[in-house]
Amino acid sequence: MTAPFANDVVVIGGGGHVGLPLSIVLADRGHRVVVYDVADEAVSAVNSGRMPFHEPGAQQMLERVLAESRLSATTDPAAVASAEIVIVVIGTPVDEHLNPDPNAIVRALGACLDHFRDGQLVVLRSTVYPGVTALVERFFADNGLAVDVAFCPERIAEHKALEELIALPQIVSSRTEAGRRRASMLFRTLTDEIVDLEPEEAELAKLFTNTWRYIKFAAANQFYMMANDRGLDFDRIRTALAFDYPRAADLPGAGFAAGPCLLKDTMQLAAFSDNNFGLGHSAMLVNEGLPLYLVSRLKERYDLGSLTVGILGTAFKGGSDDIRSSLAYKLRRVLRFTAKEVLATDERVSHAVDSSLLPLADVLERSDLLIIAAPHPEYATLETDTPIVDIWNLRRNGVRV
Repeated sequence: MTAPFANDVVVIGGGGHVGLPLSIVLADRGHRVVVYDVADEAVSAVNSGRMPFHEPGAQQMLERVLAESRLSATTDPAAVASAEIVIVVIGTPVDEHLNPDPNAIVRALGACLDHFRDGQLVVLRSTVYPGVTALVERFFADNGLAVDVAFCPERIAEHKALEELIALPQIVSSRTEAGRRRASMLFRTLTDEIVDLEPEEAELAKLFTNTWRYIKFAAANQFYMMANDRGLDFDRIRTALAFDYPRAADLPGAGFAAGPCLLKDTMQLAAFSDNNFGLGHSAMLVNEGLPLYLVSRLKERYDLGSLTVGILGTAFKGGSDDIRSSLAYKLRRVLRFTAKEVLATDERVSHAVDSSLLPLADVLERSDLLIIAAPHPEYATLETDTPIVDIWNLRRNGVRV
């Protein structure tokens, strides 16, 4: 006779920016949750009651659910056997040529194969290449395991996770009625709004979501370059055209479009369409080309070879401590070919994550020119006599390029 499950949920890869907020909120809603992650530092941090990264409101909630014995973390894969529901927070990676690896999730699940049990619900949570849900279904069937598989993509934004996990509708998909019902019951503890799709529809819905954002950022950045090349102020134009005009309200400002998802998911969608996705590839050229455009324009205005350039902010977005896929590092690499010296600072980013970062005061003192690469709010009111290049229009009076 099969032993009963000791926990409600185990989250594979649960120590990161997607899995940990979900684990904490599920525990806060009354579930018994185990975070399983191979990262020793993240697991130790969670068990000691410390968030391994910044997420507003999460620290207090983590302390509460630990005190109530509703959350624990481990590096032991045997934890997978302890819960009725296994949430997998492992996405489809892309290689150095931007090709997706559809089998990565199956390989990761294979490392835990001995610990899965009949009767479990396996929920894929991160972005996957279309067809991966079906691969996972076959993986379990081929190994003789009777589990329900669901794909329920996350759609949260960093720093809004605790708010959006509850406020946003949840997309639920499964090949079986039992899988759909069980996944819906789980996520109804977070939100009353459930949207039903077939697995392949849900896979594309997630990719379309991130790709659409990436394309919008590319349109804004292209408009910025067009206006800037004619000596015109893009943000002034954008503000005017969007004023009391709802159809233009979603036009973003210019800036680096980066992070671990947008480019990756756009390239996954390109691969899915047999690389017949000119719009996606064009968006990549614009967004990835913005640091090069910026340096090219600065070379026309300054003798960069005689200047020390300071980069303000290396996180991939304003207010974040996350440097994954940040274009600030591409900007730094390009500048190193032309500037006398390149310095970088970001006091939100841990020195353990990037030991090359300097204190803000040092960068301000040593730099002849500053560039805001991550629009942290504190840079809006920074007091310095050094010229600041601000493509984000954070300061409203930055140096034009």
